[in-house]
Amino acid sequence: MSAPMKYVYEFAEGSRDMADLLGGKGAGLAEMTRLGLPVPPGFTVTTEACKVYLATGEEPPELGVEAAGALAGLERAMGRTLGAPDDPLLVSVRSGARYSMPGMMETILDIGLNDQSVIGLAKSSGQERFARDSYRRLIQMFGRTVMGVDGDLFEQAIAAHKTKRHVRDDHDLDTAELSVITEEFKDIIRREAGEDFPQDPADQLSRAIRAVFDSWNGERARVYRHREHIPEDLGTAVNVQAMVFGNLGADSGTGVAFTRDPATGGSGMYGDYLPDAQGEDVVAGVRDALPLSDLKALDPRAYVELGDHLRRLENHYRDLCDVEFTVEHGKLWILQTRVGKRTAEAAFRIAHDLRDDGTITADEALARVDGTELTRLMFPRFDTQATDLPLAHGVPASPGAAVGAVVFDSAEAVRRAAAGEQVVLVRRETTPDDLPGMIAAQAVLTSRGGKTSHAAVVARGMGKVCVCGAEALAVDPVARRFTTEAGVVVHAGDTVSVDGTAGTVHLGALPLTESDVGRALETGTSTGAVTEAVLGALAHADSVRRLEVRANADTPEDAVRARALGAEGIGLCRTEHMFLGERRALVEAMILARDATAREAALAALLPLQRADFTGILEAMDGLPVTIRLIDPPLHEFLPDRTELAVRLASATHPDLHDRELLDAVERMHEQNPMLGLRGVRLGLAVPGLMAMQVRAIAEAVADRLRDGGRPHAEVMIPLVGTVEELRLARTETERVLAEVEAETGTSLDLPIGTMIELPRAALTAGRIAEAADFFSFGTNDLTQTTWGMSRDDAEASFFPLYLEKGVFGVSPFETIDREGVGRLVEMAVVAGRAVNSRLETGVCGEHGGDPDSIHFFHLAGLDYVSCSPFRVPAARLEAGRAALTDTETSDSR
Repeated sequence: MSAPMKYVYEFAEGSRDMADLLGGKGAGLAEMTRLGLPVPPGFTVTTEACKVYLATGEEPPELGVEAAGALAGLERAMGRTLGAPDDPLLVSVRSGARYSMPGMMETILDIGLNDQSVIGLAKSSGQERFARDSYRRLIQMFGRTVMGVDGDLFEQAIAAHKTKRHVRDDHDLDTAELSVITEEFKDIIRREAGEDFPQDPADQLSRAIRAVFDSWNGERARVYRHREHIPEDLGTAVNVQAMVFGNLGADSGTGVAFTRDPATGGSGMYGDYLPDAQGEDVVAGVRDALPLSDLKALDPRAYVELGDHLRRLENHYRDLCDVEFTVEHGKLWILQTRVGKRTAEAAFRIAHDLRDDGTITADEALARVDGTELTRLMFPRFDTQATDLPLAHGVPASPGAAVGAVVFDSAEAVRRAAAGEQVVLVRRETTPDDLPGMIAAQAVLTSRGGKTSHAAVVARGMGKVCVCGAEALAVDPVARRFTTEAGVVVHAGDTVSVDGTAGTVHLGALPLTESDVGRALETGTSTGAVTEAVLGALAHADSVRRLEVRANADTPEDAVRARALGAEGIGLCRTEHMFLGERRALVEAMILARDATAREAALAALLPLQRADFTGILEAMDGLPVTIRLIDPPLHEFLPDRTELAVRLASATHPDLHDRELLDAVERMHEQNPMLGLRGVRLGLAVPGLMAMQVRAIAEAVADRLRDGGRPHAEVMIPLVGTVEELRLARTETERVLAEVEAETGTSLDLPIGTMIELPRAALTAGRIAEAADFFSFGTNDLTQTTWGMSRDDAEASFFPLYLEKGVFGVSPFETIDREGVGRLVEMAVVAGRAVNSRLETGVCGEHGGDPDSIHFFHLAGLDYVSCSPFRVPAARLEAGRAALTDTETSDSR
């Protein structure tokens, strides 16, 4: 018989390995307790209890008894009773999911205070103002997070008192004023919630625990989980911990510390410290914190002790650690630790440095960075000049460059971003309620807070540009404007540029320049610590990956850039892109040709142009494979718009004969669903000479390169094949033309001929198709469209947002491969194809070829290569290496 489920664990009972059960925060508290660090005692209510509550609406029957027992143990350890009227024990309640989630419920401090115990706290501490301030904080936090009262009502009330007293900070309000504010807060709760603030400490605690459970399904949490692809069924743990107080005077304080700089990755202690403050003050940014280094002068012993604990934690976790701490009358307490969120720049540098000093292996270092972060580092930065005087300076909390229209609230950011605008969210300080706006914005700018404020931590985790603590800005969200120290007024809708690396904000749109990382990737030359780290990670990824990485490139210029970025060939060269611009007239001539002679003349004019394109691409990729796809889209795409032509003809006094012929051709070729009509291999078989012209251009380009001493490796790809008979017909025509060019040039040509698998039938009959194919290239864009029965453009413009919101899709199947449907077809086709042709080469050339999650799937599926846009090649190389390390279920179908 299995042991009954245990729902409550004291900190000393857990460990870091129990994060699924205790949540990340609870596991960290348990691990620090095991290590002997000065952690205030407490207990954790498990994620399993949360799951029961969410499923049934009721707490597990055993939870009340277990929580009461854990609370009694905590009271014995502290020598005080929760909410006692003379010397009360107070506790904090914090949410703590498996993964850090800024969208979850905020912390509630000082649970246990009521109208009686606040008097006892004042007497036992000897500080009435401290007691009254703590009670005010509890009512404000509890009213907002547990009782659902609009937090702005509390802020407005306290702001009115500060205005009356002509003071800036809450800290400047005296005891009498705090008592008045407390009563006003109670009135707000009574009016808004329809009940009084609860005076029973046990009721406060139980309601706070339920509020944490409920916050799992709150809008903020769901938005964050969707963005970060966190499963919906994990639930959250609840951490109940004895309060220690940093707001007891000058010898007390609170802070957040990092074992390394989370913005740059630089070594050394970084963080913020706020004297005479409680824990949430630093994160909320309600007062301007001091650099952590100032603690050295304020309390040298606590500073040294903190440094020892930080080094011990980093050595233990072998990673950057984020630590919250409190100093109470000179005694240091560690309240929380976790592996810290960091910027992309810091992620690479920290992994590289820890690898260099032997803390972690090269494989572990590679596992700690990813392709998304690398792509972020390749974004441009501002090209600022000495004359570009900023509006203000702040804390460079999350690096990068962003330009957008100023907005002052989250809802406006979401609305304008959905309309296609780039926006910058400007706030005094952010709260978890601002999460949707932060996701929608290009950058976040606040006038308060430091590197550990809510805005900074969340922005770093999301890779958003962020500048915090720009104190010179007077932000007025009601008037929807901010004013600089020099008197410049910036209104909602005005464009600003935010430099998260320099910590500056500028009026207007600054010009952008290439990033240092992007330049280093193209030249292979390091220019600093970050570029050295990136190049080192890529070198190791290249040494361990199995998947090749090729590029989608259609011009010699794209091929040169792709090769510089590490592409090992071209997986998709789209020949239809060579028919645009001035050459469109030649395609029109081919379409309008009245007889074979005219059509052949048009094709003959296109031939040397295509040949020259192929020659340039083959030269740029000399020695590497170049897969050239014959024309794929329907011919009507090369003709003018039907409506535009009709209007032009109808309004013309003397209609142009050429326009009339074009309109006739457009109407003749019109299809109800053109992407499922005359295109791909069907077009090649139906239009005499078109396929032969393209194959000849490829063959002659190869012959030219061979004659000039090159090493061309061209491959001919037949698109949109649905049956082996189509491929056999196309292959016969291709081989006929190759033989002609061989005879004409006296050159032996060995060009593999394969097909693009982009129809479900092709995947399902891959064994037959492999009989006539040298390679398969999966066109996952069309394969996704045809498998799902939806047009990507139409779907994304109509019902996609609804499907994502309702959870039909966790992520767009056009962004990340649908493993169950499209992915299954890919796997089946690879297995069936190789069963017939053991030498069959397989790759993917759709957009998924550059998506990090999809690359891991393609590794497991046994593909030989992925192909993506040149810009995504470095990230694909990195992810292919990570896939080789982390995905152990390698396919034996290779």
